[in-house]
Amino acid sequence: MTAQGQSLSSDDYCQMDFRGKLLIIDSNLGDQDVERLKFLCRDHISSRSLERSNSAVDIFDQLMTEELLSEEDTFFLAELLYTIKQNSLLRHLHYTKEQVACLLPTRRKVSLFRNLLYELSEDISSENLKGMTFLLRESIPRVQMTSLSLLSYLEKQDQIDEDNLTLLEDVCKKIAPNLMRKIEKYKREKASQVVTPPSAEETESLPQGKEELFSPSDIKHLLGSLQEGSQQDEHAGSNGETATPVSVELLGASVETLTSKSSTKETAVYRMDRNHRGFCVVVNNHRFTSMSERPGTHKDAECLRRVFEWLGFSVHVYVDVTKVHLMQVLQKYQSHPGHADGDCFVFCVLTHGEFGAIYSSDGDLIPIREILSHFTAQQCPGLAHKPKLFFIQACQGEEIQPSVSIEADAVNPELKAPLLKDSIPVEADFLLGLATVPGYVSFRHVKEGSWYIQSLYNHLKDLVPRREDILSILTAVNNDVSRQVDKRGSKKQMPQPAFTLRKKSYSLCHRKSFYCSSEF
Repeated sequence: MTAQGQSLSSDDYCQMDFRGKLLIIDSNLGDQDVERLKFLCRDHISSRSLERSNSAVDIFDQLMTEELLSEEDTFFLAELLYTIKQNSLLRHLHYTKEQVACLLPTRRKVSLFRNLLYELSEDISSENLKGMTFLLRESIPRVQMTSLSLLSYLEKQDQIDEDNLTLLEDVCKKIAPNLMRKIEKYKREKASQVVTPPSAEETESLPQGKEELFSPSDIKHLLGSLQEGSQQDEHAGSNGETATPVSVELLGASVETLTSKSSTKETAVYRMDRNHRGFCVVVNNHRFTSMSERPGTHKDAECLRRVFEWLGFSVHVYVDVTKVHLMQVLQKYQSHPGHADGDCFVFCVLTHGEFGAIYSSDGDLIPIREILSHFTAQQCPGLAHKPKLFFIQACQGEEIQPSVSIEADAVNPELKAPLLKDSIPVEADFLLGLATVPGYVSFRHVKEGSWYIQSLYNHLKDLVPRREDILSILTAVNNDVSRQVDKRGSKKQMPQPAFTLRKKSYSLCHRKSFYCSSEF
């Protein structure tokens, strides 16, 4: 019991457990490690705050204040521990050395320049340090210096920076030529970060003032897949099930709208080269106060976490979320300052549902449109002109009796099904992916997860490295799920996207992250 006579909540215990792990990490770090951490955090924590930090715990506290470290997202700390070669401590953050190495290309927060200086400091021998201090005697204070403090001093005095390594190169050439390899490697990596336009083979220019949304082939594939799925649903209807044809109108745009801007090859592409790919929020409701549990949902949540971390997103998973908690989560990400440095935003919901709405864990029905409305340009300026992707695994209609290993996520179908396009804001840059068309159930295997999320997971990891855009990927998901049937061969499902995207999202991740495909 607390001093006020109230029991600690599960969230309180989780926070205590998390902070306890940070204390364990702190107890295994020495004074030199603390200095290394302070140096690596210089771009994220103010100099004054770092000067007041006497222990690793002080630094952890500052990172949490700056929202760079939390129970849901520990990757930055994992990156720091990996960099200072304290890999044995990664287990307290549920990472391995290999996982951190794989995620670094897309999720690193320590800049290339700072990483260079740190690596150089580690490779400067005591003899090298003596020679460097002798060579620089006129421009550095006459105090005992470590290699790290020497480089830090030169940076503070603006004698070196990420674009000016002349002094550092001169010193290394004279004292430690072997270090030039690291400097040259840094220059190559920094140059590779400059975004180059697509080659002539990949795209063609458009007439000035015109912007294309979709190419004819995109429309053909999109409509062909949907029509094929619709035909299969009609075939299922002949076996005793009612099927709804999939109309283009439900995609949030008419054929005329799509084709009117498709006379030339597509060139409009969302920017995907900022410091941070973006946030991915996963709401995973397993247990409910007044509804059945959703076994298999944790498999979906884990797959979403893995694939979006691989794509470079900072993933935050929330389990059994009440309506009040969901509103808090929405408010948090509506006003999150991190959107300014991000390229994209992803929000996934795994729960029970009805027409155009989803259930919180305490049984409240929340319109999907209300969730999306928090992230319009007016409500969330940090995401203006950036793609906002929402994926909903929930039924949108009448419950069907499940077979042995299949469950339905429907609950109480009594409302008239709205058009899917009515669920998203009128303004641009939204995509809403529903597991099923309005009026119908979606299926979830009690052990292997839902048809829709598992297909989305598999197609993201397979098609992103091939530079497929998100709409083409969802088309493939539509086709895949529409072909699936239950054990009796009588139950089918057709996912459906609605969108107001203005451009293509060819790559949800940097090319370097493609090397991580072995993780799967």
